[in-house]
Amino acid sequence: MAVTLVIRAADASDAELQFQLGNLLSDETRFREALDAFDKAIQTDDHALQVRARAGKVKTALRIAEFDLAQREGELLKASAPGDSDAISLYADSLWSVGLFDEADEVYREALAMNKESSRARFGLARSLATRSKLDEALTEAQAAAAMAPRDGEIHAEIGAIYQRMHRFDEAANAYNNFINLLPNKDRSDKAAWTRSQVKFLKAFEGRNPVEIDEDDLQKTHTMPFRLVDDKIVVQAKVNGGRNQDFILDTGSEETVISRDTAQRASISPITYTLSAGVGEVGLRGLQLSRINRLDLGDLQVRNLPVLIKNPALRGIPKREGESFSPLAFGMSMLIDYQHRSLTMGRHLPEPEADNLRLPLRIHRLAMVRGMLNSTRPTYFVVDTG
Repeated sequence: MAVTLVIRAADASDAELQFQLGNLLSDETRFREALDAFDKAIQTDDHALQVRARAGKVKTALRIAEFDLAQREGELLKASAPGDSDAISLYADSLWSVGLFDEADEVYREALAMNKESSRARFGLARSLATRSKLDEALTEAQAAAAMAPRDGEIHAEIGAIYQRMHRFDEAANAYNNFINLLPNKDRSDKAAWTRSQVKFLKAFEGRNPVEIDEDDLQKTHTMPFRLVDDKIVVQAKVNGGRNQDFILDTGSEETVISRDTAQRASISPITYTLSAGVGEVGLRGLQLSRINRLDLGDLQVRNLPVLIKNPALRGIPKREGESFSPLAFGMSMLIDYQHRSLTMGRHLPEPEADNLRLPLRIHRLAMVRGMLNSTRPTYFVVDTG
């Protein structure tokens, strides 16, 4: 007996079940399986369900760092729901994930123009303002977004990051705790582990003023000589009142970094551990997080400064790992004069000459400027002096 097999697109009830399954799998942090379920749900002819399923697919792709997939699906989502502010904001999230920050800004503002009560659009605006160091405005927007969507953990995480950049560590720890409390119980992701470690670290500053600098020092500039060693800028600094030693100016690092030997000499004990992404064969490596009681750079003194300790040390490298710092971690700008071999740091620097090339800067963990690849692909490049 001949049998004819007919395969039809999923009907609405099947698609709805797949959509619900996708949500359940996502809550269980089974994101790859959730992607498959959302993909099956998208095949429906029910337009409203298709939009919801595609939104679920974009969110899930973002969770597992499938950023190109998120952007492609985000474009389809925007095309299928041009009047939906949540869909438009999610498309902006996908643009942000691939480093198209300026394009994301425009789309977030488009979503806000549709709906001023869009929490995700307000969140996106807050994140953008923070990258341009407009931290007070960013905090206002992020808190407004949290009030609209108190169970959106990503917004609380952003509030924590903003407070941390403002050196308000107690409030940052509280915001990160809000994020942790909203995670599924089974969430064992790197971000969840990192956040728990970060809360422990921030709480270790309780009773201290993080990144404390005298008001007089904040109001003036600080200039010091440097040496060029293997094309790296090297200055002298003292850790916890010890002897002068070389520090490399490294804007490619978020924090001040010291070696295990320096930490031992200065009696700096680890508070917790973190992971850092490297370049080349090193990849991810473990580091210790701690605090320098006092760092002296010329006539500038910074107290209660977060620090990364390179422990365990890397093996098989030609020379010992050295120390490094970035004025950006102090909330300061800098001017590098290669001709006169001098480094100037301060909250406010003299205006540059009018004919100098000036580029807009964003700080998204690291300092970045926008450029073009092959004249077609806009992208951001890290400003890395180290």
